[in-house]
Amino acid sequence: MRRNILIKIQYDGTKYSGWQRQGNTDNTIERKISSVISKMEKSDVLVELHASGRTDAGVHALGQVANFTTKSDLSEEEMLDYINQYLPEDIRILELYQVDDRFHSRLKAVGKTYVYSIDTNTKADVFCRKYSLWLGNSLDVDAMKALIPYILGEHDFITFSDMRQGKKSTVRNIRDICITEDKGIVSLEFTGNGFLYHMVRKLVAAFIKVGQGNMSIDDVVQVLNQKDRNAFKDIAPAKGLILKEVFY
Repeated sequence: MRRNILIKIQYDGTKYSGWQRQGNTDNTIERKISSVISKMEKSDVLVELHASGRTDAGVHALGQVANFTTKSDLSEEEMLDYINQYLPEDIRILELYQVDDRFHSRLKAVGKTYVYSIDTNTKADVFCRKYSLWLGNSLDVDAMKALIPYILGEHDFITFSDMRQGKKSTVRNIRDICITEDKGIVSLEFTGNGFLYHMVRKLVAAFIKVGQGNMSIDDVVQVLNQKDRNAFKDIAPAKGLILKEVFY
């Protein structure tokens, strides 16, 4: 009897070529996990993982969600222990349990939260260097917060993405944006019903430009309304981005 299993995953994406399995490299998060599950099943065929979404090379996750089907007769606790035993130390399964056969991590997701961290201290923090963008200069956080109401809500975000224009909708609804600052670390948290390719990193770049005084709020709104993915080229580095949570 096959079971549909949900896993909640935490990973440091620094040295990986992103989430998605690729033909030219085995160095992806998906490939590492699939290989271990296949080993658990004593199968030469890689187990297919369905993730809530793909993360790019260098992007991290606190709460990525994926599901797979298995014929293993191991208990949930035994599967969890087995997979974590053979995974590299920078990938960890936090939770594992059986779900309804109809559950699909991507199709059933109703929202996600991403967090981006910016280090504005004059000296880069050694222990934050892999998980934040170091600017070395302060940002006008109040100006950045003033931009929030113009980005919230439902918009066509094609301008702030690298997604090719096609039949798929580029309209997304950002439900909440929270900007905080603590000891020189500025964190931008975005919660929405979904995000386009590079959307969060491009929005972060726009917020940074406003915080540096290099763009006004009117400039950002004008760019957003152009609905042209070539209208805004800036993108924040991957290392500062973390997929925090997926909602169902």
